Amino acid sequence: MIDRILYGRFYKGDSMSRMTKEEVKQRVCKAIVDAQPRLRELAESIMAEPELGFKEVKTSKKVQAMFDELGISYTTGHALTGVKGRMKGRDSKYTVAMVGELDAILCPRHPRADDLTGAAHCCGHNVQITNMFAVAMGLQAVMDELAGDVVLFAVPAEEMIEIDYRNKLREQGKLKYMGGKQQLIYEGAFDDIDMAMQMHVETTKTPAGEMGLGSTSNGFVSKLIEYHGKVAHAAQAPHEGINALNAALMGVMGVNSIRETFKESDYFRFHPIINQGGTLVNCVPDYVQVESYVRASNIEAIVDGNHRVNRALKAGGDAVGATCVINDLPGYLPMRNDARMNEMLRQNSNPLFGEENVFQGEHMTASTDMGDVSHLMPVIHPWVGCINGVLHSAEYEISVPDVAYIKTAQALAMTIVDLLYDDAAGAKDVLDNFTPALNKQSYIELLDRIAKGKSEPPVLRLVLIFFVELVRKKRKYY
Repeated sequence: MIDRILYGRFYKGDSMSRMTKEEVKQRVCKAIVDAQPRLRELAESIMAEPELGFKEVKTSKKVQAMFDELGISYTTGHALTGVKGRMKGRDSKYTVAMVGELDAILCPRHPRADDLTGAAHCCGHNVQITNMFAVAMGLQAVMDELAGDVVLFAVPAEEMIEIDYRNKLREQGKLKYMGGKQQLIYEGAFDDIDMAMQMHVETTKTPAGEMGLGSTSNGFVSKLIEYHGKVAHAAQAPHEGINALNAALMGVMGVNSIRETFKESDYFRFHPIINQGGTLVNCVPDYVQVESYVRASNIEAIVDGNHRVNRALKAGGDAVGATCVINDLPGYLPMRNDARMNEMLRQNSNPLFGEENVFQGEHMTASTDMGDVSHLMPVIHPWVGCINGVLHSAEYEISVPDVAYIKTAQALAMTIVDLLYDDAAGAKDVLDNFTPALNKQSYIELLDRIAKGKSEPPVLRLVLIFFVELVRKKRKYY
């Protein structure tokens, strides 16, 4: 059975008529295996030239070249660098998106890091783009058997880094939001999509690799914190200055002093860095900029935690007479995976990975802008064990390439077949049982409230009430 699915050895002939769903899946899986040399070449090419969010010009061109090579129509310029292809089915009853992310992360110590920028694909996004095209190449010959369309969406800027740079793009009017999928939702790029999926790599627990079905994740508010003091000579006249660095350090220590008051069940996180800590060592620092997130597992905890963090940060400024200015910016919403789509993925993964290596993932304390999409439509976001080392570290490397590039793509492609085969009955069932937590308008209104600095608890009560209602109605998310 595994050989059938992996290599399609029992596919009969070239005729596309009267194919059963099993025969469609076998053909899809064989096409993914056959395409491996080209797919691995693409993965290596993207790995060799990593680019940071909203700067993925070379990577975007590589995606466009692949679409040209495959004869798939596409549009460009989505959230600056995004590329959106579409494969048409026999009918277009529903549209399923396979998403891959274009950007890299900052990791100057990684062996494959860019010498100038420090960017490196130790986040696995080059694997995502490769899986996106593997799914495309697997499905391309069987689209006439499907009653829906498949969108291949290469999206920018999932890693929420360089917040100051992105905020400047926002102030210049080039962006409205600083996360790639946030901007895409605002632009309407998800308006013609009914459900979406993407994969992500993680550290493997076994030599054979694993399929971790997506669960929940933290969301966050992004923060730029400024402390304004007064410059003076640090040795000759420190009494004439107001030390903004001391204010920042006291503010961070203030947050550390209240950490024990956050509930463990909320998975609270606050992890600041200092972007600018002064100008000259013999001058009292008069300007310091701190960047951080406030993360938690639910919106109420994010809002409440952010309010208390801000109070502590401002106290650091008050202690030394400095002014603290806090700019709260829209981060990402907590992740939710659709239960029915997850179950389809499980059934398709079991013969590939072995049932013992397919499991329901636990809550993830990191965040992804796919969480924002999951509040609007059904989404799955599996975590695939296929790397050594830790994500975003210099030790990151692909350790089980067949899992990264073959088995994962096959499982996702077969899940799309389950959704769109048989007059798209699977997609209809998913959508009939899905209640969106937000619509596009209410989502944008929520982000705009945060961007205007109106993120105190009372402002978001309507959203919190909505989530309480979902719980009362026992809507099921994994």
